[in-house]
Amino acid sequence: MMSSPEKKKWNLKEKIFHEMVEYWINVVYLALVFAAFTQYRRFVLAAHDITYTNYWVAVIEALILAKVVMIGDVLHLGRRLEHKPLIYSTLLKTLVFSVFVGAFTLIEHVIKNLWNGKGLAAGLVNFFGKGFHELLAGCLVVFVAFIPFFAFRELGRVLGEGKIRTLFFRRRDDQ
Repeated sequence: MMSSPEKKKWNLKEKIFHEMVEYWINVVYLALVFAAFTQYRRFVLAAHDITYTNYWVAVIEALILAKVVMIGDVLHLGRRLEHKPLIYSTLLKTLVFSVFVGAFTLIEHVIKNLWNGKGLAAGLVNFFGKGFHELLAGCLVVFVAFIPFFAFRELGRVLGEGKIRTLFFRRRDDQ
């Protein structure tokens, strides 16, 4: 029989393992989506004889945004409509987390410029200096990527822990 401290220790190990698996699933999904858009950007720029070699940006963005999503989960963002049909909770979470990612990216630019001694204004100029179309495109990519992401997560929440993974990755006996 397990004592209470051993049980708590095991629960902590299970929780850490579960969080790491969830993080890496999020990273893989986001990296694939961002890599597809990165490849598209490369093709569009190549048509204008511009070389684009920022391939690792997709992976780095995925690593960061997967953690931002997990932080948003801890903060219980977008949970207001979880009792409604899944389309509502999916779209609310998509919108709320897209805004959260945008705010996080803005804060990241400001902190980076403060760290480099350039000041708050330089961080804002750095962020908004990309131009309206670049910012809008980035927001749309994140928003569109989050729709199926949160649809699957909401479906998993309703069906129960691990049910979607079981449906996709375990063999079912044909009857």
